[in-house]
Amino acid sequence: MTAHPAATETRLRALRGPGRTSLRVEPRALATGLVLAAVAVVLAVVLIGTGDFEIAPWDVVRTLLGNGTPADDFIVNDLRLPRVLVAVLVGAALGMAGAVFQSVSRNPLGSPDLLGFGYGSAVGALVVIVVFKGGAGEVALGAVAGGLLAGAAVYLLAYKQGIQGYRLVLVGIGASAVLVALIQYLIAKAQIVEATRAMVWLTGSLAGRDWAQVWPLLAVCAVLFPLVLGQSRALRMIEMGDDAAYALGVPVERTRMLLMLAAVLLTTAAAAAAGPISFVALAAPQLARRLARSPGSSLLTGALMGAVLLLASDLASQRAFGADQLPVGVVTGLTGGVYLLWLLVTERRAGRI
Repeated sequence: MTAHPAATETRLRALRGPGRTSLRVEPRALATGLVLAAVAVVLAVVLIGTGDFEIAPWDVVRTLLGNGTPADDFIVNDLRLPRVLVAVLVGAALGMAGAVFQSVSRNPLGSPDLLGFGYGSAVGALVVIVVFKGGAGEVALGAVAGGLLAGAAVYLLAYKQGIQGYRLVLVGIGASAVLVALIQYLIAKAQIVEATRAMVWLTGSLAGRDWAQVWPLLAVCAVLFPLVLGQSRALRMIEMGDDAAYALGVPVERTRMLLMLAAVLLTTAAAAAAGPISFVALAAPQLARRLARSPGSSLLTGALMGAVLLLASDLASQRAFGADQLPVGVVTGLTGGVYLLWLLVTERRAGRI
């Protein structure tokens, strides 16, 4: 069997009934994933120990293993562990969603941040906050509904005998402009209490997150991650172009619609749990692909990179400004804006935009 010219590959083959399945493992991508997972674990332990009451990393590990003091057990397991788990799940969901959108659109700017899905979740949440004065559960449902409606609208407007990458991005940018105007209108019409609450939600924060946010998000990820990863081969074929994918037996439109729906659900679930966290979905898949130096969608490494980025941003925020003084969405927005400018300059020099 001939190795891929761009990377050394190990192929494992197993018999299953009358057919045969093949699993391709790229050593550098595997090593990158393992390193990112290890970095995420280290950041999570350090972040759990960070706050007004500092806990040493070894005490955090001991407490997680069930050998901590009652005080440490309360702080670690009841107060800080849910917040860190939300950060991991939100970052992973956004990283995988960004990888899907960039692969489907075959465009590095194909991200929920730029396609309007995050703004759709924001409009849905603000309608519940400003118009219906709903609680936290209703706001989460509104964010999911708004994101799904925005995703459906963008897909239908961009569809013309299939989905073309730049058309999807352009329609998404136009939809984002409309949704931003709606957000500003809702804030302008809101009472001071609702406007303040809306602005806090729009910033994107992990403050106050508990097990009530962990379990629904974990359930969504447990269902959608395997579904998306199961379509990774078809997604690679779609990246080669619709004609090539059709020739290889991939039902392109059905696969694309399924993957986009899964990615929109991941984005809206993340927004429902922590608010609209900017630019993680844009940067994580590309950084993962650069580290792994492998072609393709980098779904799993993109998810791990998303978790690392969000954990690192939250840790930087708490270390620099104190616990809950600066929402993590501000940090990701600042760093992501710089990254977007660099990406635009790079793409322009390469002649792709």
